Amino acid sequence: MRTVLLSVFLLCCSNVFMTFAWYGHLKNLADRPWFVAALISWGIAFFEYCLQVPANRIGSQALSVGQLKILQEVIALTVFVPFSTLYLKEKLTLDYLWAMLCILGAVFFIFRAKIMGV
Repeated sequence: MRTVLLSVFLLCCSNVFMTFAWYGHLKNLADRPWFVAALISWGIAFFEYCLQVPANRIGSQALSVGQLKILQEVIALTVFVPFSTLYLKEKLTLDYLWAMLCILGAVFFIFRAKIMGV
């Protein structure tokens, strides 16, 4: 369980960097050419990978690759929603709730053997 928690923590941190790398330029660099935004995003993504790679290596000791991927998607949406609403000032709609419910369905199916003891 400790390896899973460490993996989740590292994935949360890496997703903060990933979200800024992917979307932060929309607010901060909108007036710059796309290649400037790409170079800066690649620089930010370096730190994301410095956390994401160890997170997946650690997590793979206790979880399957599919479980790691679905876990990462849950974390990505959990980080993205506050980022988009608080930082980018996007409107929070019910579509985010429906998206999260769909991802929770994916969590159930990918983890059901562990959940149901099968």
